[in-house]
Amino acid sequence: MDTSGLNEFLDDQEFSGVVLVRRGAVTVFEAATGLASQRWGVPNTVETRFDTASITKLFTSVAVLQQVEAGRLDLETSIHHYVDLSGTTIGTDVTLLHLLTHTSGIADIVDEEFGEDFAALWAQTPAYTLRNTADYLPLFAQKEPLGVPGTEAIYSDAGYILAGLALEKVTGQPYRQSIYDDVFTRAGMTNAGFYDKTDAAPRVAEGWDRADDGRWISNVYSVPPVGAPHEGAQATAADLVRFLQAARDGELLGAELTEEYFAPQIEHDEYTRYGFGLEFDLNEDGSVRSYYTDGVSAGASGILRHYREDGLDVVVLSNAEEGAWEVIREIDERLGG
Repeated sequence: MDTSGLNEFLDDQEFSGVVLVRRGAVTVFEAATGLASQRWGVPNTVETRFDTASITKLFTSVAVLQQVEAGRLDLETSIHHYVDLSGTTIGTDVTLLHLLTHTSGIADIVDEEFGEDFAALWAQTPAYTLRNTADYLPLFAQKEPLGVPGTEAIYSDAGYILAGLALEKVTGQPYRQSIYDDVFTRAGMTNAGFYDKTDAAPRVAEGWDRADDGRWISNVYSVPPVGAPHEGAQATAADLVRFLQAARDGELLGAELTEEYFAPQIEHDEYTRYGFGLEFDLNEDGSVRSYYTDGVSAGASGILRHYREDGLDVVVLSNAEEGAWEVIREIDERLGG
């Protein structure tokens, strides 16, 4: 990968975040720019922990698949078997496989394509009230389904909330503890965690977005205070690379499910497939060009991506909602995208 001028590009973009490109154990490019706190002027560093937004879904899917290997969960079994969903609109034909591959057809927490938005949701249910996985269930459990399970891929945060509830049921412990023990610790992600935005945790970037008038607005009231199965874990860029390496090396799952984890499962569109949290970018001949998960929320954006032909792991994390995208596109174009 040609990295010439990439530092200047980050400066031109006024990028706030971190970029890491590795081939195996070799760092091809690394940079941290901007501020972890607009209020206090604290700079971002390569050791800063960023909100990973929906990249968190990768950790949830691995933890669920670990319980599948242990025989406590079954991908083909109804989610009703694991979670009490009586009185909800969620069908008994919805399985864990549907939930992990975005094919459940259930309504989401916010269905933006139908005119819903998070501002209206937070006005009705303040984000700071959502601390436990079960707190999210009332946000979607009574909404009418969007489709028939297994027939269409529709990206869903709600599906991962249900998967997280199933995980809690069979492990007997809170979701975040399972991820810390069975994913972060096993993968060697020594800086990753779920840090409460109301706490003074060290080296955690605060989320800030620019308003139309140029003011910086904190995301403290625009996202829940602590991460959940669909989003919100914090990690360094190196933590995320370590996760992919550990998953590929079979440190998190056995051989059969490791192979499945890195294989496309469901067609999303002509050039994209969904997996168990991963998305797969296809070449014209149908082969996999890259696999990745990206994420966005108020005060956070980023991607974790592996380019197969180049053997490169790429992480871009920003503590601004619009911060990562131009950088992601620039790197992808340099790799032939």
